[in-house]
Amino acid sequence: MSKKSVDRIDPLSLALPLAGVDSHAHLDGQEFDADRDAVLERAHAAGVAQVGNVFLGPDEYHAGRGLFEARPEVFFLMGIHPCDGQKCTQQRLEAMRAAFAADARLKAVGEIGLDFYWPDCPREIQYEALRTQLALARAVERPVVIHCREAEEETLMTLEAEGFAGYPLLWHCFGQGPDTARRILRNGWHISIPGPVTYKANDALREAVALIPADRLLLETDAPYLAPLPWRGKRNEPAFTVFTVRAMAEARGENAADLWRACGDNARRFFGLTAAV
Repeated sequence: MSKKSVDRIDPLSLALPLAGVDSHAHLDGQEFDADRDAVLERAHAAGVAQVGNVFLGPDEYHAGRGLFEARPEVFFLMGIHPCDGQKCTQQRLEAMRAAFAADARLKAVGEIGLDFYWPDCPREIQYEALRTQLALARAVERPVVIHCREAEEETLMTLEAEGFAGYPLLWHCFGQGPDTARRILRNGWHISIPGPVTYKANDALREAVALIPADRLLLETDAPYLAPLPWRGKRNEPAFTVFTVRAMAEARGENAADLWRACGDNARRFFGLTAAV
């Protein structure tokens, strides 16, 4: 019995105004080596004005920043992922501090946080890496972008204990329900929504999306991961945010183009980006 075919809709057929921002992607990865520029051209054609590329440490940053030398629409984030907490050495922290001082394209410290799903790094090392990088963010005066997987309560408690309520902070790849969203919002933080908001089973996520204030909401791919419907299971890319925002707009009872621009404007304010064309 053959599998049911999927109608892979061209994102350019749903193009929106050139005002969107993909706040979190990993375009320096080898998954994009064959067509990185074409991916960014498709994003532009779909209405994505800017893309945040996340480097998972100073080595990755120095190896990959040149890939975007001719792409001013790409801004940078850098942080040591919790699964790589053992790499959060004093030497790397100093390299990160120097990079933030020298490169205005580095807009945030992240993604950093806690990840108890993967067993790659002991929890006590993750906690130390998180606290150390939170201190780095304060020192370099940059916003924080948080990665959290199966560690919501522990991450929230750590951030609150470290005095980060009210600090510019973005909860990346949010996938929980209304209660977690409300606690994040009470701390004054922003929330970024990925492609799984389009998945049929994620009713709780769509409920959360409906209650997030319009000025706290961002949009992301986490490319090459977590492609939205109708591209689920394939490589994700920034142009696919047009599918994500349509699902978000439906959950909120809003116009997709209006929400697209609002999420883009929120990202520009949060990261200190120049205005869209």
